[in-house]
Amino acid sequence: MPTADRAARRRGIDALLRRSPLQPVFRARAARRLAVLAYHGVDDPAAFRAQMERLARTARPVGVEEVARAAEHRRPLPARSVLVTFDDGDRSVLTEAVPVLARLGIPAAAYVITDLVGGDQPYWWTEAAHLVAHGGRTRALHGLDPSAAVRRLKALADAERHRALAELRTTATRQAPRQRQLSPAELHTLADAGLAIGNHTASHPCLDRCTDTEVDAQLLRAHDRLTRWMGHPPTTFAYPNGNYDPRADRVLRTLGYRTGFLFDHRHAELAPAHRLRISRLRVNSHTGRDRFDTILSGLHPAVHRLRGGR
Repeated sequence: MPTADRAARRRGIDALLRRSPLQPVFRARAARRLAVLAYHGVDDPAAFRAQMERLARTARPVGVEEVARAAEHRRPLPARSVLVTFDDGDRSVLTEAVPVLARLGIPAAAYVITDLVGGDQPYWWTEAAHLVAHGGRTRALHGLDPSAAVRRLKALADAERHRALAELRTTATRQAPRQRQLSPAELHTLADAGLAIGNHTASHPCLDRCTDTEVDAQLLRAHDRLTRWMGHPPTTFAYPNGNYDPRADRVLRTLGYRTGFLFDHRHAELAPAHRLRISRLRVNSHTGRDRFDTILSGLHPAVHRLRGGR
């Protein structure tokens, strides 16, 4: 099916879901749950602005500190609470999201990959997709298109992932373009604008594919760098790819982290019982209004799970 046809079909399904008689039922239930929205970059500023304006009108935006206190003291947040988060530290959070959030008074959290800060290295999954699209070859990814190759890389042991990436770099006809990343000074700009700066590991491996030594190194290296840059230790964490790992949980508790976030497309509790395992809803800046509404209500996540989605 052509891409345009698939997009039109999805929009049709989203419109039907939003007008479903189930939507008011899910919306009423969602008022008693915490919606933690997990964004990455902001590639559609106008749509993102509309999403945030909707939250300002209809929800109760909260900061990560409020979520931490609710979890620690088991005191539920107000009804319709929503927390906005961004993974990976894309520069568009600074250039596009911050002005909107500041104007509307919406707090947020940004989780950064510390090995990338201050440089121009692309995200490894973006690089891998580019290399495969330009002839990069490795036995572990034989016959896979770029999207499938990235999914396979995420499933490999981390040492194997590194070897596969090295082979792709040597066999591709064109290297991936550079990508300007946030600087330490710009992390302070985000913090001054009301965004909590959180740990998203040093290089964004899937922690459940790492050895014990690698898990420790990823968390500690990122923690130490953020402490040095920001002048205080981070206390909030987001699992790369949402892959929870109990070894990471133990390290985070030792380091004094107060919140940790998944990427499981679920609502959380208004007083999260597991403060280092808080659910988040997957959303993009270009998510249409119909789907955005059903994500907030929980209807879209429920249908996603029924269809076998992660």
